[in-house]
Amino acid sequence: MSLTPLSEDWTQPVTAFMAHLRHEKHYSEHTLTQYNTQLIQAAQYFCDHASSWLEVSGEQIRRYSMKLRGQNYSPRTINLKLSCIRSLYKFLKLKSQSQQAVVNPAQGIRGPKFQKPLPKNLDVDQMGQLLEIQADDALAIRDKAMMELMYSSGLRLSELVGANLLDVKDGEIRVLGKGGKERVVPVGGKALNALADWLKIRPQFATLEEPALFVSKLKRRISPRHVRARMKEWGLKQGVSTPIHPHKLRHSFASHMLESSGDLRAVQEMLGHASLSATQVYTHLDFQHLAKVYDSAHPRAKKQKDE
Repeated sequence: MSLTPLSEDWTQPVTAFMAHLRHEKHYSEHTLTQYNTQLIQAAQYFCDHASSWLEVSGEQIRRYSMKLRGQNYSPRTINLKLSCIRSLYKFLKLKSQSQQAVVNPAQGIRGPKFQKPLPKNLDVDQMGQLLEIQADDALAIRDKAMMELMYSSGLRLSELVGANLLDVKDGEIRVLGKGGKERVVPVGGKALNALADWLKIRPQFATLEEPALFVSKLKRRISPRHVRARMKEWGLKQGVSTPIHPHKLRHSFASHMLESSGDLRAVQEMLGHASLSATQVYTHLDFQHLAKVYDSAHPRAKKQKDE
């Protein structure tokens, strides 16, 4: 990649796009860093062939994709880079105030195909084994409450650590999901009991002004890294045969809910997914099963019974 210093014609659009993602889309800092890194790397390549983002052609983007393949980037990484470029042009087109139409040169350009690995879940017995914690100390009580809540309500890790005391009410929890979208999901009986046990001892760890539902020994909101470490430790302690991490609890919730109810739309709502396709991948649904759900549920898809 060229290390030519980038002019404002390259950096200013990226800076504006980052501000849009941060303040309007509420993307996480990790995601923002990913977008910024990918776009600056792409600009370093394009600046040898064009003077600004608006002069980049579709053919140049194809050549960029081919160059990445030649450098042995994985298909997943190449597709991520192309997705970031497409998103930038969508933003530029949306915000354009000039009479010159902004064309998305990356539109229609696809990266190499790759097989998305399906997330693995715990079966019901494994989940029971993990959550049968002898909560004989304060941290065990807290950790049990975190895992029960995550599995009960299908929370993302960011939603768990971002939850506040006032978010839990009347057997439900209000969470702020991706893109700042708020949703309310039910909390099961076992999770409510575990939360009640935690709230009895929470004052030992938190000041009166601390709003966070879960806190650490440092008397502040628990961090994602801390949650990951504690869940991994509990997986080992409980003798679960597969590594435990927060995402696995969320996926297990989705899989078990779908197996029991078959209600794809309800699972989608509870997970906070924007589309059914995301839920389909998340819950190991194959297309044939999805087609069966459609055929049996849609009024215009039901087959006529033989007369």
